[in-house]
Amino acid sequence: MERPAFTTALAILLVIAVALLTWQFAAVLLLAFAGLLLSVLLRHLALTLSNVTSLPVGLCLVVVFGGIIAVTVLLAILAGPRVASELMEVLESLPRALSDMRSFIGQTEWGEYLLNFLSREEGGTQWNIVKMLGGTASTTAALFANLVIVFTVAIFLAVDPHLYRRGFLHLVPKAGRARAREVLDTLGSGLWRWLLGQSIDMVAVAIMTGLGLWLIGVPVPLALGLIAGLTNFIPYLGPFLSGIPATLIAFSQSPMDAVYTAGLFLLIQQIEGNLLMPLIQKRATSLPPVLTILAVVALGGLFGLLGALLATPLMLVIIILVRMLYVENVLGDNVKEGP
Repeated sequence: MERPAFTTALAILLVIAVALLTWQFAAVLLLAFAGLLLSVLLRHLALTLSNVTSLPVGLCLVVVFGGIIAVTVLLAILAGPRVASELMEVLESLPRALSDMRSFIGQTEWGEYLLNFLSREEGGTQWNIVKMLGGTASTTAALFANLVIVFTVAIFLAVDPHLYRRGFLHLVPKAGRARAREVLDTLGSGLWRWLLGQSIDMVAVAIMTGLGLWLIGVPVPLALGLIAGLTNFIPYLGPFLSGIPATLIAFSQSPMDAVYTAGLFLLIQQIEGNLLMPLIQKRATSLPPVLTILAVVALGGLFGLLGALLATPLMLVIIILVRMLYVENVLGDNVKEGP
């Protein structure tokens, strides 16, 4: 076999091997990426504090981590019991709300046909949302173990990122190390800006949702607002996921409350899409909506909740890599958009 043909065959085999290994250890890699995201957040918060106070970055990292723990404990003491109580009330109210909606829809002929179809598809009266909640409750131990892994990875990466950065750069040929450093810097900056913008967006959505539901008179507005803020981490699909339980619980009071609640979620999405996101995207890489939705659906279907949560930052990483390594390096085009 000639040398070029052998090299090509070897490269193809390596690509296939890497793809198979990536698929085999996808869950572990997703947890590692989640830890990387958290380390980016911790490290940049520490760098910002260091720039303001002139304290060493290591000390600022301890302050940031301790501050996060202190705030979490304080919130748990002050609002934890009420939030926990409201969350339990949400879980207890959903089956009753589903039953009320079924009774309302079943009053018409087409509604009865729809309910019969859903019952055949789902195998009973407890729809997927109730089954999903039950399945989620049974995975608490696995969730806790995954959180421990993510926080451990994040702490080690945040404390000494240069160790792992140098190790990666040693794998790159010397001629490309300068460009590799630039790519790593851009990835870190892009992820930090996305995390910062997403955090602001989540807090704003949680506050608007909680206040709006409280004004409408929907029960447990604090818990529903918290759910709306957390699920907003998943773009486009998150508001839909949080809107379902809120609308169902509002419907258990009256159909008009359900209409007002659905209108509230639509209004918040308009405010977010036309006011918040344009301001946030000025400082971050713009993500194509269609690609983002497809990534969320694909990774969510393959890897569950973790895949859906990490789909958007993974898409951001892919876009930056394609832009810098292919569009700019290979094609020679100068792309000015991005972080």
